[in-house]
Amino acid sequence: MNRWLLVVAASLATFVTQLDATIVNVALPRIESSLGTSTSLVQWVVLGYLAPIIGLGLCAGRWVDVVDPRRALRLACAGFALATVGCGLAPGIGWLVAARVAQGTFAVVLLAIAPVLATVSVQPSARGRAFGVLMLFGTTGGMTGPVVGGWIVESFGWPWIFYLSVPFVLAVAALAARELPLGDRLVLPRRRWLVEAATFGSGTVAVLFGLSLAGSAGPMWTLVALLAVPLLAVWFRGPDAGPVRALLRTAGVLGPHVALALTYAGLFVLTFVLPFFLQDGLGTAPSTAGLVLLAFPVSALVTSYGAGLVADRVGHRRVAVAGAGVIVVGLVLLLLADGGPGDLVWRLAFVGAGFGLFNGQLQVFLMGNAPRERLGLTAATSNLVRQLGVAFGSATGAALWAASGSGALRRGVGLGVVLLVLVCVTLLRTGRPATKDMPAEVAGGAKESA
Repeated sequence: MNRWLLVVAASLATFVTQLDATIVNVALPRIESSLGTSTSLVQWVVLGYLAPIIGLGLCAGRWVDVVDPRRALRLACAGFALATVGCGLAPGIGWLVAARVAQGTFAVVLLAIAPVLATVSVQPSARGRAFGVLMLFGTTGGMTGPVVGGWIVESFGWPWIFYLSVPFVLAVAALAARELPLGDRLVLPRRRWLVEAATFGSGTVAVLFGLSLAGSAGPMWTLVALLAVPLLAVWFRGPDAGPVRALLRTAGVLGPHVALALTYAGLFVLTFVLPFFLQDGLGTAPSTAGLVLLAFPVSALVTSYGAGLVADRVGHRRVAVAGAGVIVVGLVLLLLADGGPGDLVWRLAFVGAGFGLFNGQLQVFLMGNAPRERLGLTAATSNLVRQLGVAFGSATGAALWAASGSGALRRGVGLGVVLLVLVCVTLLRTGRPATKDMPAEVAGGAKESA
């Protein structure tokens, strides 16, 4: 039996976490002025949200695998809502950053549990459509954040960009209460997971900060990423690295992780450079540049659900590979562009259409290959490599723009072509495990093996 209301709950959870990741960007100048702070401090309103999503991702995935999903979802929704209200009520930058860190801490649980619910709530024959809906909502959240945020800031003030999220998380909690049975009481995260957060989590956050700050504060910040080496070495020798290594050794799991990292890195080089190219290189007004950039997410929205319909019939890997191929074609078309903003729109839409085919169906393929008892961990590791791809792509885009100005667009797009060709090759060489597909029932409290 397919339980589509749970898919809606998972999709709303993804929507709200992506919305809060992007809606704040447009409000940063107003927050800086209102709170009397500096640009160097206000950027932590963004980084404070991303840090726990990166650093606690594996811990959240492990926890989701061993707890009652309804209680975990209820706790995450309540915590996210309270932290969100705290952001809006912040009297100073310190309070705001702390509230954003709390927001990110609960967001990472929502991000870990959403793909699990989308996987186990429907029969295998409907998973392509379920993940099409999930990625549709996620893309919509990321796309509408800056647009809606600008209107809210101008009309009501910046605190309301945070209050906007509260009704959505309350809806997620209500749907979970309706559709999920109440299981055993919540268990606390295991103590050794705190060691993992301090080693692997801190190491990945160091990479995130080093790459992100290199673009805004200078290339010397890339040295911060070197702090990851000893931290990751300690984690790798610890007991909690074993399940991750075992997961990545499972047939059909490592390849999709590599494909996600390469795809997000290649596309975020483009998304970083393109606004600068449009405004500084072509002299395009910010409003016009925003309309050009909308071509990518709108096109992805159009194709994402249809991709699920097709994939449920022909196979998820085939559609994901086809999507990566369409992205390559779109990037080549961008390389050949020599007109103004209007000439870029349809080419960028081509790239977005490929992403809509690729993103959801690759996640279905990955979750279908993962062991049943590792679904939460798989959702966490896939989200982790996405975020690292975003950080690497953005930092590379910043370095290219600083080094070559308008020429950075062709160099960045060329790099994207190379990375997406590698994605196609990786997926074509990736097989499936020789096991039956997982059953489509919701069951919390599965025991994790060490």
